[in-house]
Amino acid sequence: MSAHDIWKRPELADVVLRHRRDGSQEATFRLAALGNAKQIVLLDRLIHAIPGVQRVRIDSMSLRAHVVWDGALTSLPALLAAFDRMHCPAQPLPSDADDEATSEARDLLKRLLVAGMFAMQVMTYAFVIYLGVVDFVDFTTRHLFRWLGFLSSLPVIFYSAKPFVKGAMRELRDRTLGINQLVTIAVWIVFLASALNTLRGSGEVYFDSITMFVFLLLVARYVECRAQHRNAAIGNAFADGSTLIAQRRRDDGELESTPAMGLLPGDRVHVTEGATVPADGVLESATASVDESSFSGESRPVRRYRGDQLLAGSIIVEGPAAMRVANATTHTVTARLGSPATRSRLAREAATRVDHKDLHRFVTRVLLLVLGTSAGWLVVDPGRAFEATIAVLVIACPCAFALTAPSALGRALAVLAQRGVLVTNASALKALARVDIAVFDKTGTLTLPSIDLSATHVIRADDISWTRLAGALAAQSSHPVSRAVAEVTAASPAILVNTASVIAGFGVVGEINGRSVRLGRQMDRDDNEKLWLSDDVGPIAALQIDERLRSDAAATLSDLKADGIRSMIASGDIGSRVWTAAAQLGVAESYARQTPQDKLALLKAKRNQGHVVLAVGDGNNDAPLLAAADVSAALTAGTELAQANADFLLLHGKLHGLVEARQIAIHTCKIIDDGRRWSLAYNLVAMPFAALGMVPPWLAALGMSVSSLAVVLNAMRVGRTREVAST
Repeated sequence: MSAHDIWKRPELADVVLRHRRDGSQEATFRLAALGNAKQIVLLDRLIHAIPGVQRVRIDSMSLRAHVVWDGALTSLPALLAAFDRMHCPAQPLPSDADDEATSEARDLLKRLLVAGMFAMQVMTYAFVIYLGVVDFVDFTTRHLFRWLGFLSSLPVIFYSAKPFVKGAMRELRDRTLGINQLVTIAVWIVFLASALNTLRGSGEVYFDSITMFVFLLLVARYVECRAQHRNAAIGNAFADGSTLIAQRRRDDGELESTPAMGLLPGDRVHVTEGATVPADGVLESATASVDESSFSGESRPVRRYRGDQLLAGSIIVEGPAAMRVANATTHTVTARLGSPATRSRLAREAATRVDHKDLHRFVTRVLLLVLGTSAGWLVVDPGRAFEATIAVLVIACPCAFALTAPSALGRALAVLAQRGVLVTNASALKALARVDIAVFDKTGTLTLPSIDLSATHVIRADDISWTRLAGALAAQSSHPVSRAVAEVTAASPAILVNTASVIAGFGVVGEINGRSVRLGRQMDRDDNEKLWLSDDVGPIAALQIDERLRSDAAATLSDLKADGIRSMIASGDIGSRVWTAAAQLGVAESYARQTPQDKLALLKAKRNQGHVVLAVGDGNNDAPLLAAADVSAALTAGTELAQANADFLLLHGKLHGLVEARQIAIHTCKIIDDGRRWSLAYNLVAMPFAALGMVPPWLAALGMSVSSLAVVLNAMRVGRTREVAST
């Protein structure tokens, strides 16, 4: 049976396949890796050569491939097998993986093209009217071209400007003031006044100004949209990398890896301590501690007992847990994607929103200025009131102000993802720029444990080899030491563990062949550099634990120190190991034997002293600290509970991403401040001229739109090496 045959199941295929009107099928795939442009071209040609494939689109930035094929000639499993033969394994993604982003960009482009085409027509008609100011054009001809301008502006007003109207309605429902309301007011007031003057046959018309206004605004919004989608594509390359794999127990008791989307009611699933529950189900273990904060908002873990319900997307804090699937995961796949992929997507969406309080104040002041301008001109010269009021309304529209932060933050998130840092909380970038103390966990974060087999002491022989026993117990835990044991015993045949439990600071206990076996440190022994494997009779083997610094740990802490950040170590390990690591890394302040409560107390003390604290960890016991810190980071090699509480995820196990994240955060804040200063300066300089009636509406529209476009393009400077180095 092929590894891809599971995708033949209709209930699973329906999640990833889209059926087109012409009878063909399409799907989006996450690619394992892409190299240079030559490899992409070769992959594109090879996929096209597969029978039935009609169209292929490969996005190298997001590591995605979109394929359309004839289902009668090629099946989804056959397509996946073909990817394998090309040495580029692919993972099908849910069918809505990129629909929203693609449809938004396409819709905006269509509205932009319509606005551009009709704006040019209106400008042509307006030229005849303007010509009549300096040369004679009979009134019948001028009136005809006013009507032509009116008719040509209708598609722009009722179709191209629709996104602004929808945005204004949304702002009204939210009872807030925003830029869409100002744009909508300006567009409709100018259009209705111009339409009325067209019907009357007298007065000024501004169809050219308003259509150009809408067109230029759409240009700025489309550039922003494309930049956001391009930036999001980089993050998607990592967000799509979430495992989406579940450990299903076969009838013979052995575990097998299977796509989480392929789980069916009745399947028995094994969830390790620190891992995410892949589907809704019923707990079959005696008990488990579960983090359900993503559903309830309650940060404290809850205790579940045999027969209780487990929700997809919750995290096993103390386990492992054996469960039986209750609902097909096609109904809960979005919960499974919740960490870290959805959190990364939500961070990108949050980055596109401006500070509503600042924008509300800005819009309020603009409206007051507009009313003041209108009132002043009605007293001085009523005939010029309308034109001056419209010029102020258009030129003061805070589009540039509103676009500054979203554009810069969206770009920053993409640059960091490209450099191995996935941001799950966009607001944390501002806090990271102000950090002055970093608190690091040691084991698994600054150091990597390993097992020295040559120094392992076998105390007594057993019916089952010590490597099989130790490996079976280590597989139940996500602790770095357990992963080290699992790595050195991977070659040993697997063995079934019943009723296993992980006890923080003590080890793993499980029932193997009817007896209790434990792997962990001995509390009654002074030798803390050994991991003891024992059963009811006594010790079986003593495993020597070695430890080495992460390759980039020293450089990371050194660079943070040069940037004004003081590093500390707070670890649950023994003093000798903590102090040795601290000496090697040049850390002056270190704490050993720290419980999660001790770490929280340390964090509180530093914050009370006025410090902004960055916390870095990778284990379940680090989760409370990560959740409480001003800014937090976790390694993706750590537990999913730690990742769920972190603002930044360090991909590929690279600590140095912290340094780059800090530099990007500072540069981003600088560009946001520069952009807002530019926006304010532009308004302060231009608005007096508009209020005095010295700026015609068409020039106001041009100036405001160019200003907005400049802000979006300026945000693209985030992450440029030369500029980051100078900050």
